[in-house]
Amino acid sequence: MPAAIRARVVAIAAEALSTVPPADVPAPLRSVAKFVPTKRARAGGAALATALETDPVFRQHVAAWARSRHEVLSNAVEAGTPPPAADPVEVAALAYLLRPAGWSALLGRAVGSLADDSRATERAEAEQVVARLTEQLAAARATTRSEVERIRSEDDRVRGELADLRRRVRELEAEAGRLRRTSAVAEQSLADVTESARKSEGAAAAETRRLRVRLAEAEGAVEAGRRAGREVRSADDLRLRLLLDTVLQAAQGLQRELALPPVGSVRPADAVDAVAATVAGVGDVAVRGHAVDDPAVLDQLLALPRVHLVVDGYNVTKTGYGNVPLAEQRQRLLSGLAVLAVRTGAEVTCVFDGAEVGAVRLQGAPRGVRVLFSPPGETADEVIRRLVRAEPAGRPLVVVSSDKEVADGVARAGARPLPSTLLLRRLDRA
Repeated sequence: MPAAIRARVVAIAAEALSTVPPADVPAPLRSVAKFVPTKRARAGGAALATALETDPVFRQHVAAWARSRHEVLSNAVEAGTPPPAADPVEVAALAYLLRPAGWSALLGRAVGSLADDSRATERAEAEQVVARLTEQLAAARATTRSEVERIRSEDDRVRGELADLRRRVRELEAEAGRLRRTSAVAEQSLADVTESARKSEGAAAAETRRLRVRLAEAEGAVEAGRRAGREVRSADDLRLRLLLDTVLQAAQGLQRELALPPVGSVRPADAVDAVAATVAGVGDVAVRGHAVDDPAVLDQLLALPRVHLVVDGYNVTKTGYGNVPLAEQRQRLLSGLAVLAVRTGAEVTCVFDGAEVGAVRLQGAPRGVRVLFSPPGETADEVIRRLVRAEPAGRPLVVVSSDKEVADGVARAGARPLPSTLLLRRLDRA
């Protein structure tokens, strides 16, 4: 039996198995009966085929189910006159199951018809394959022809490029020969120039030695003249220096006695915002005979000519009386500094943090004390450093702050740092 007919018979039996009474189900098929029809045909195909062949009762149940489903075709098969247009596989399957008179011949004719159909299908498929291969061969020939044309065109192009490259190589070889000749001429010229430069260098070295001797002689003559001039001027300079010191001391004493402000309307601290370059500071001011925290040290420093006292405001107030409001702290400190400025005649600048506060407090600043507030984004410590840098070299400058960073910074710039406690003691004594 061909595989197609056998598969159809097994499929019909798998579908009809659920209609067979349990008592008539063959033992090998009882475990398969609980599956769905498709799984029955797949898992129990061999058992179904064997049962149909060996169990007439089971086959009759399957034939009855097939007759109920395909009544017209089943009647035609039993009559021995199946329609010519009927599916040979279906006719053969029904003939095998129904087994009418002469079913073997009917099955043989169906098998032969199936074989004829198979051969016809194979011939049609072969013809399709031949046609497809013919088309592919024609396409391959066309592709081959176009590829040959492309290769020929590419070969012509490559040959043209090769000819151009050979011509370019000949031109480059000619250019290289010209450059070699030019390089030889240039090397000879360089050798001539080098020799000339060597000779010129020797002459220049000799001339340099001669000029150095003459320069040393001239410097000796100038130095001798300077010594002679200094000896002539030394006596007059000494007398003039003594007279000038006497006048300056008398003027300073008179200025201190009358509590006069410094000469000039603009002082370095007034233009601190315009200072952009760092100016070298003066050396430390020597104070001897007193302890570091003795208020007399501040008195000695403030007695120096043109001294400038810079005070870190909140550092002093919070050290001395930080338990009172800020406004009262500023007022107490500024009042004491005003008295100190009048008594000593020193230039006094007090710096506080906070520009928004300073805009109000500057209206009531005491006479003789410059009050500054740091602008937004800047601290009083930075303003104090700029004040120190703004002063000219040689001017005595005293900075009062217990902030170690501020003290170290102003000391490197040439100012004399003092602790806040020393100023507080001096103000309390006043």
